[in-house]
Amino acid sequence: MSATAPSPIDQIAERVERLLLRHEEVQRTNSLLQQEVDALTRERDALRTRLGTARARLDALLERLPAESSRDPATP
Repeated sequence: MSATAPSPIDQIAERVERLLLRHEEVQRTNSLLQQEVDALTRERDALRTRLGTARARLDALLERLPAESSRDPATP
């Protein structure tokens, strides 16, 4: 029994099959990465909202502080 080389058509068909499998893998990976980006975007937006709220609270607290006196605090 002699081993014959695959025909050019068979070689092309095998390559196309491998490329299709690789394409599917890349699509799955891309989908997972997009989900991760979406989750991180939501987290970033939530943190920005919390930061804005914290800043507003700090600004409100600072406004409640008495105004600084015009004299030097080191001077009795």
